Amino acid sequence: MLTVGDKFPEFEKQAVVSLEPGKEFKQISSENISNGRWTVFFWWPLDFTFVCPTEISAFNEQFEEFEKRNTNLIGASIDSEFVHLAWRNNHPGLKNLKFPMLADTSKSLSEELGILEKENKIAYRTTYIIDPEGVIQHVSVNGLNVGRNVKETLRLLDAFQLGELTPCDWVPGEATLN
Repeated sequence: MLTVGDKFPEFEKQAVVSLEPGKEFKQISSENISNGRWTVFFWWPLDFTFVCPTEISAFNEQFEEFEKRNTNLIGASIDSEFVHLAWRNNHPGLKNLKFPMLADTSKSLSEELGILEKENKIAYRTTYIIDPEGVIQHVSVNGLNVGRNVKETLRLLDAFQLGELTPCDWVPGEATLN
């Protein structure tokens, strides 16, 4: 599994970016995450499941917070862009997403990252925080049945962007270590 200090792999994949007819799909590539901004790239196992939409909508609810931090937000799974589009059209909490849903249908990116569950070859719930140079600064992996905490992802992003020593349970505005 790629980890802290590794360069996030190069990729080019289709993504759902809109529900507007004729504008639903867009190519997303590693160039989209090496644009001088930070990136939070998060994976969910499969579309049309139970835990996944709670996480996706929670990330979407915090989209402006990621924007304030000059951070790209990209979601992904191994499902196709067509499955992503159908899910967005059929799930009320996914209709107004502000970030792309990347389709890793070939599983090539998730395989290169090392995040495929061994038996069924679906992606674990993985979150990457990637710096503006494309280097992974944080990775967390949850089992298939446990959702993540988006506010914790924002707290970690704040700490990494601050670039100082932050103690346990640090939150923005608190003292750092010298």
